[in-house]
Amino acid sequence: MRIDIITVQPDLLESPFSHSIMKRARNKGLLEVNVHQLRDYSTLRNSQTDDYQFGGGAGMVMMIEPLVNAIESLQKEVTYDEIIYMTPDGRTFDQKTANRLSMKGNLLIICGHYKGIDERVREHFVTMEISIGDFVLSGGELAAAVVVDAIGRLLPGVLNDETSALFDSFQDNMLAPPVYTRPEEFRGWKVPPVLMSGDHRKIDDWRHDEALKRTKARRPDLLDHD
Repeated sequence: MRIDIITVQPDLLESPFSHSIMKRARNKGLLEVNVHQLRDYSTLRNSQTDDYQFGGGAGMVMMIEPLVNAIESLQKEVTYDEIIYMTPDGRTFDQKTANRLSMKGNLLIICGHYKGIDERVREHFVTMEISIGDFVLSGGELAAAVVVDAIGRLLPGVLNDETSALFDSFQDNMLAPPVYTRPEEFRGWKVPPVLMSGDHRKIDDWRHDEALKRTKARRPDLLDHD
């Protein structure tokens, strides 16, 4: 999979993709992440990428020309399955969206800043708008990193145990069940005996029941989804 990211703050994205699972995915050649400095596509003095909004009001707007230059330049190299804009008023990102996007081949992500991007970019180029929650960040970079991480870990071959992702929270509209590891007993606190039984059917049933119980207690709204 190839993911290109357009941003005015590329340094914010250096660390998230250079460690842990994302580093492994890139080193294996399973995930290619390219971060592009938007200022490189500006034709204005001082590489300007923002300006005052028409109609007045506080806050700057990311200009249409640098963004279109960047998008069209990248489109000469690759055909994108989705052009994604990270924005607070986008559709809330969830596991189903991550699953769907992980099946794509090429994605382009635009990181907003200030009051956002010129609406004409959204109208003519953007195919998907994503929010990671009902709050506002200084820019779209951290949100983009969240989306790439959620997608990247789902790619076949990225995780050491590929079945692990199948049992993550939200995969079946339920939270994950409790997990335990050694020692079997600590300060008198014991691991549930069923997990030590070796009976995988009973273990699977226990995990399902515990996941359902946890979901009902903490996120009952998930059980209302189809």
